[in-house]
Amino acid sequence: MSDLKRFSLKPRSAEKEPEPCGKTDQPAQEPGEENRSGDRAPTGPAGNRATGTLKLIALFFMLMDHLGAVVFVDVPELRIVGRIAFPIYCWCLIAGFHYTRSVPKYMGRMLLTGLISQPLYAWVMNHMGHSGNLFLDLMTVKPNIFLTLLIGLAALWGIRENRLGSRFWAPAAAIALATVLKADYGWKGVLFILLLYTCRKSRTAIASVMIAFFLFWGASYSMTSSLFGMPLDLNRLPNWLYQPLSSFLRLETYGLISLAFILPRFRKNVRMPVWVSYAIYPAHLLIVLLFKAVVQ
Repeated sequence: MSDLKRFSLKPRSAEKEPEPCGKTDQPAQEPGEENRSGDRAPTGPAGNRATGTLKLIALFFMLMDHLGAVVFVDVPELRIVGRIAFPIYCWCLIAGFHYTRSVPKYMGRMLLTGLISQPLYAWVMNHMGHSGNLFLDLMTVKPNIFLTLLIGLAALWGIRENRLGSRFWAPAAAIALATVLKADYGWKGVLFILLLYTCRKSRTAIASVMIAFFLFWGASYSMTSSLFGMPLDLNRLPNWLYQPLSSFLRLETYGLISLAFILPRFRKNVRMPVWVSYAIYPAHLLIVLLFKAVVQ
């Protein structure tokens, strides 16, 4: 009997689970979005999760891009630094998709912001049509970035839920829809969101996929001839050196600079009310409009 006392008669399910070693790495949440109960993935995206801070950074670069497009058109460097904005917004979308409690509500906020911003966007960015119908000229000529992000989010939802095989047809439908609706950045923008989502759990994979994709994206653009007043004459270089360097010095390829913000994890995150995180987009358009009025 003394030997039997060494053994516990409690069922295994009643045994206490061991405490985790050290602190758990709790990710920063999407501003205004809370963790879903029973999240499917044990860990969040591998890169920067301080999406509040990232949105402000992306907004700054987007402001530079739009100022370069319609106000300071003789300063191409503004368009170059503006390439950093879109990849950061895509990364924030993926982080928000991971942590949001309700994808439909997330999509609804994006749709509402895009619709409210569209007339101002078309007016400020000189994207109005000439059909004679003011509504059509403002709303349908060239949609703002929220349409691209919304289509990408719908595709990610289809991949994750996989209803009626949606993990296969949702990405294809999203790419086709972006093409038909002439979304900002077109089908390439939606494809980038899909690729970034597939590699979200590894920073090495994120960097590898982004380098490959932006080199492909930038291949259709000519090489930058000067940068901040300095001429970029690579013709004197040997061919083995000229080819790789010239591939990185193209307009869309400069989007790779965004890796400096996507890969490292910021220790602090800017917390904003959810409505503020969306309202800053039309607010930046008002700033561009103010510059147009003053400069032009």
